[in-house]
Amino acid sequence: MADRTLQTSRLNIAGIQTRQAVIGEGEPLLMAHGWGARIELLQPLAIKLSQFGYRCLLVDMPGFGESDEPPRPFAVRDYVNFCLALLDAHGLPSAHYFGHSLGGRIGLMLAAEAPERLRSMALSNSAGIKVQPPLLQKLRQALYHGARKSLDSIGASGVKARLQNMYTQRYGSEDYRQASPVMRQSLVKIVNQDLLGYARRAAVPTILIWGDADQETPLWMGRKLEEAMPDAALIVHPGAGHYAYLDYPEQTARIMDALFRSV
Repeated sequence: MADRTLQTSRLNIAGIQTRQAVIGEGEPLLMAHGWGARIELLQPLAIKLSQFGYRCLLVDMPGFGESDEPPRPFAVRDYVNFCLALLDAHGLPSAHYFGHSLGGRIGLMLAAEAPERLRSMALSNSAGIKVQPPLLQKLRQALYHGARKSLDSIGASGVKARLQNMYTQRYGSEDYRQASPVMRQSLVKIVNQDLLGYARRAAVPTILIWGDADQETPLWMGRKLEEAMPDAALIVHPGAGHYAYLDYPEQTARIMDALFRSV
């Protein structure tokens, strides 16, 4: 269980007021959560890892938890640059890395673009593989965007706003509906980028941790990433869902420790 006495602090990273926490002492480990999450969902795993001798750096990513929103819509690369600035702020030339879901997207690009900053990497239920929407959804989206463009051309901004709100409420994902305007635009940028090409260039020893009951990033995505990445192994936790690392915190910590000690 998470420790209710978690001590956090605030740090200015690239102009963004950021909430962070440090748990444990030893080898540095940067931990990045998924979309809509926050430090507290990383804390149970960080406590386990601290017992193996790791200094776990947890952070509310921009736009989540108690960190400020980004000044503009962020893409995956912006979150990568944020993580690099965070490492710099802590005086860390390199660190181990853990990422869940959105944190996995960040890790894939980090490992491809700045492998010298990562000693090794563990990704749990990583997002990053773009799935083509069904034909009906494509047609619906095309009609919607066509209607918006037509309303723009005649200056019907009020009707356009009502149409957008109706479409969002009926067809938007829960993440999209709950997000602020800048984070909605961030979500669109992020989910529309396929990171499989970055996975193929991820030059960092990696463990992929998955649950075979994950409905958000199904197991086939983990298998596809394992196949694509130069140095990756997939570990499947039976019965676990999208938060496989929380379903199996002790086992996940031991797997990560084995990887980190081998590099």
